Amino acid sequence: MGRSVRWLVAAAIVGSLLACAGAPVVMPPSPPQPAPGVHDGAPAPAVQQRARSRWVAVDWRDLPGWGQDALHEAWNALLRGCEKPAAGFEVVCAEARPLAIASAAEQQAWMERRLQPYRVTEADGRAPEGLLTGYYEPILEASRQPTATQRVPLFAPPAGLPAASSGQRWYSRQQIDSLPEAQAALRGRAIAWLADPIDALVLQIQGSGRVNITEPDGRVSAVRLAFAGHNGHPYQSVGRWLLDQGAIREGSWDGIRAWARQNPQRLNEMLWANPRTVFFREEALSEFDARFGPRGAQGVPLTPGRSIAVDPLSIPYGTPVWLATQGAALNTQRLVLAQDTGGAIVGAVRADLFTGWGGWNDEPYRLAAMLKQPLQMWVLWPK
Repeated sequence: MGRSVRWLVAAAIVGSLLACAGAPVVMPPSPPQPAPGVHDGAPAPAVQQRARSRWVAVDWRDLPGWGQDALHEAWNALLRGCEKPAAGFEVVCAEARPLAIASAAEQQAWMERRLQPYRVTEADGRAPEGLLTGYYEPILEASRQPTATQRVPLFAPPAGLPAASSGQRWYSRQQIDSLPEAQAALRGRAIAWLADPIDALVLQIQGSGRVNITEPDGRVSAVRLAFAGHNGHPYQSVGRWLLDQGAIREGSWDGIRAWARQNPQRLNEMLWANPRTVFFREEALSEFDARFGPRGAQGVPLTPGRSIAVDPLSIPYGTPVWLATQGAALNTQRLVLAQDTGGAIVGAVRADLFTGWGGWNDEPYRLAAMLKQPLQMWVLWPK
C-alpha cells in the first residue's frame, strides 16, 4: 500500500473517531463536482439485468432503516474499496474521499444525490428472502516445525497445482492424508503445524487467519496465512454430514467439536467428508496491517461488520450495498461493501458478513458461527 493511501485511510479513521467523540473537526472542502453529463441529474435505468440477479430501482424511502445507520463507520470500508474501484465508480470515489470527516447528514445527502438504490432480486425478477451468513479471521497458535502435540500441517500450494478455473482436480483431502504420491508432492511445503485438525479445517473454510508461529529458536512470529488456492474438489459441509447421520442436532462448530472429542476414532471419516483442501501463502502482519482484516477477492482489506462476500455474477466487487436482516444473531439495517466472495456464496440475494478476528470464545467467532438468517439487499449504484 502506498504512503498516500495509508495517510488517507488513517485520516478517515481519525476523523471518524473525532466525530464520534464530539471533538471539533475542520470540515473538508466541498467535494469536486462531476463533469457535465457524467451522472449528475441523469435518469437512472429502472431495471438492470445481471448474470445471476435483477436490480429494480426503488426510492430511498423504500430502504428499511435508511437514515439511521452510522454511515461514518462504513466510510473506511468505502474508501478501501475505492483503492480498486468498480467500473463506473471512479467519480463517486473521488467525491467520497474528502467526505470522510463530513457529518452524517452530509454523507447521507451526498449518497442520495449521487447514487440510485436498486432492490436485488433473482434473475427472473422473483424477490424471495435470501440468506445471510458470517465469516471471520481466526487467531491460532502454531509451530514452524512439527512437535509432539502440533502435527497438523498447513500447506503452501504444491508445484503443478491446477488453476481453479481449469476445472481439474488435484488429490482429495483423504488422498493427501493417505497416498504416498500426494504426500511426496507436498514434502517441504508445510508453512506451519497446528495441534487440532478441526482448527485447520476451520482456517481452510474461513480462507485466511492470523497465526502466531513459534520458530525453532523460540521466537514467535505473527503472520497472516492468506488463501492461495485449493485442490479443485467441491466444498462439502462436515456439519451437514453429521446432521444427515443424526450424529448431532445442530450444525454448529461447538457441536462438531463436541462430537469429535467423543468419537476420535471417526475423526478422519468426518474430515474426509469434505474433499476440498485449501492452500495458503504467508504474509507479514505489521502493526498497521493488524488493524484491518485480510484482503478479500476485490484485493482490499476487509472491514469488520462492513465488508460482505457476494456472488460477483450478482453484485460487482466494490459496490455499496444496503443490507437488512432480522434474526436471533443480528437485527440490523446498514451500509456494507461487496468486497469478497466464497465457494458457498452463490446466487442473487446471498451474502457472508465479515465479523472480524479473534479466538473461539471471542465475539467475531460467536457471531459468525450463529449467523444464518433471512436477508434483503439493495445495491447503491452511480446515477
